[in-house]
Amino acid sequence: MKASALPLIAVLILTSCNSEKKSEKVQAQNPVKLISSPTDGNSSLPFLSKDDKNNLILSWVERLEDSAVLKFSTFDSKSWSPPNIISSGTDWFVNWADYPSVVRSGNQMISHFLAKSSPETFSYDVHLTQSGNGGQQWQPDFIPHKDGTLTEHGFVSLLPFEDRFFAAWLDGRNTGGSHGGENHDDEERGAMTIRGAFVSTSGELSGEALLDDRICDCCQTGGAITENGPIIVYRDRSEDEIRDMSIVRYVNGEWTNPKVIYKDDWKIAGCPVNGPSASAIGSSLAVAWFSAANQESEVKVIFSNDNGGTFGNIVIIDKSSPIGRVDVSMIDKTTAIVSWLDKSIENAEFKAALVTSDGQIKNEFTIAEIDPSRKSGFPQMEVINDNFYFAWTELSDNNESTVRIAQLFQDKLAAGI
Repeated sequence: MKASALPLIAVLILTSCNSEKKSEKVQAQNPVKLISSPTDGNSSLPFLSKDDKNNLILSWVERLEDSAVLKFSTFDSKSWSPPNIISSGTDWFVNWADYPSVVRSGNQMISHFLAKSSPETFSYDVHLTQSGNGGQQWQPDFIPHKDGTLTEHGFVSLLPFEDRFFAAWLDGRNTGGSHGGENHDDEERGAMTIRGAFVSTSGELSGEALLDDRICDCCQTGGAITENGPIIVYRDRSEDEIRDMSIVRYVNGEWTNPKVIYKDDWKIAGCPVNGPSASAIGSSLAVAWFSAANQESEVKVIFSNDNGGTFGNIVIIDKSSPIGRVDVSMIDKTTAIVSWLDKSIENAEFKAALVTSDGQIKNEFTIAEIDPSRKSGFPQMEVINDNFYFAWTELSDNNESTVRIAQLFQDKLAAGI
């Protein structure tokens, strides 16, 4: 993307931990092992995915004096590839909760970032860019939404699907530029929507659809590919300000109507900035999320064995003092690993646990201690074969941010921590 005259938005908030010693202390207590990171200084906002050869893909943002740079590297279980630049700009909207991503299918890759559309704070667009040679070169970026409004667009989910990709995003074209559900009594303000479109490898859009016409304003979306096709999960928003999890599914070439996954009945007059995560293997699907209904903070997961058509009973992973920021990855058709942040200590603990579809919670463990504020962002998790990988941002005593990577072998976890 060509650099514009707009300034780099100073919304990038870097994770805060006292020092590397905290991570080292946690690692000494369990089999989680810190591994090398391909990132340089001032790195943050990690995102993890995997390719069809079971290599780990890490993307992150590096901030220079007047610009932001999005990079990625691939880990083959032994070493990282040299970092490649996906894109950079001086007009990006860089935010602790609305971070860039990259996914891969064969040699095809797609990535997203956010760039300002006007000087107003919450006026920015989704930009997509693709590569046909494994990320060596990237095509010119483009905007998937065609509304042209100077409003908020973000919180993207990218999914490889057949010979193309699917992209879903929050779309504020009806909001008039208002943000976060703050102006509930303003009848002129429309609701945030979620929309999506298929993207060919040449960048052509097709099947653009309105998935839900009223949703929570600034929670992450989650997505997965089931046997039926893509599913998208998100925090919905009723007229009465109930903000529970909903799902839409792509079945036989059409999108289903939105359906509430589970009725937490969390009524909150504002966005909690705490979206869901989803993972699928075949027809099995797991969805994890955070809720604070009735002033009770809980991290929950629920399973489906019919591509998200119906769900079983919820499993409460943590109801002590979690602050959410969840991730989930299925290990097999009845087992998933869920990660989240818990604030039972002065700082916060980046935790994970195995959970089965029949309600068993096994082997809860701590990955790292991190700052509980927004500075810590949203830690990431990915499962590859028998390895669990975790990524988060840490701030050292001299105020330098660094993306940390940890690995855990499943057999060590099964042996008990």
